Amino acid sequence: MNYRGRFAPSPTGALHFGSLIAALASCLEARAHGGEWLVRMEDVDAPRTAPGAAEGILACLEAHGFIWNGEILWQSRRLEAYQAALDDLRAKNLAYGCACSRKEIAERATARAIDGGLLYSGTCRHGTPSGRLPRAWRLRVENADIDFSDPIQGTIRQNIARDVGDFVLLRADCQFAYQLAVVVDDAFQGITHVVRGADLLDSTPRQIYLQACLDYAQPEYLHVPVATNAAGEKLSKQTGAKALDVEHPAANLVRALNFLGQHPPQELAQASVREVWEWALGNWQREKIPRCQWIRDQ
Repeated sequence: MNYRGRFAPSPTGALHFGSLIAALASCLEARAHGGEWLVRMEDVDAPRTAPGAAEGILACLEAHGFIWNGEILWQSRRLEAYQAALDDLRAKNLAYGCACSRKEIAERATARAIDGGLLYSGTCRHGTPSGRLPRAWRLRVENADIDFSDPIQGTIRQNIARDVGDFVLLRADCQFAYQLAVVVDDAFQGITHVVRGADLLDSTPRQIYLQACLDYAQPEYLHVPVATNAAGEKLSKQTGAKALDVEHPAANLVRALNFLGQHPPQELAQASVREVWEWALGNWQREKIPRCQWIRDQ
């Protein structure tokens, strides 16, 4: 199959340096393989979507010289597709309604999931309690070991039942969960390679498991290091990450290339965006990416 990659930002705020790293790595990997690079706007979580953020992200990408293939895919316009996938899982008896409140889940939980959340105890796995209606829908997982080989992070292995448990597909507020939406959209867009930040490493086994449940092909995964602040926190809107300065796009790109271990000539920071891209496309080497999950942003 021809290489198809993608960059899928969530429009919760402006594009920051951490997002630029993921966008640049995914785009250069796609171009290095002679493939396509798509942009998807992951705005399925309506309560977290900031007005104008999506348009700002696209304008910022353009200011930094990114060129994508095809039209933007907007998750907010694909709710019927996510519902169809959920219906398919329900028909296979792989999804079930959950009536538990957050308080009840917290009271009954005896362990934490690998991502830090509470491991669901399975109260509604065999049916909701009498007189109660489902609040959310969960995937019924089996005691299966999921592993995959990441070119940067090595072999990743996770027991889906022990480490994750029955995870949510449709939330109590009627918002489709990220795990379902991203799997459905990767399949729909024919994504063959996913290049993204290592903060999503723990989500990948869930997505691989869900792909198998839905009879989807499994993409290859590569997770690049994530930039952190001085406190060791991932750069994000929640941790006060600054929006990218669109007045100095070439310097931003050179900084991101350095973060990814490519070490371009420093004079490129004063060059044009086109010149930076010409160097990056001609000199990109995946093998130089640091083999770690987190790097403090200097």
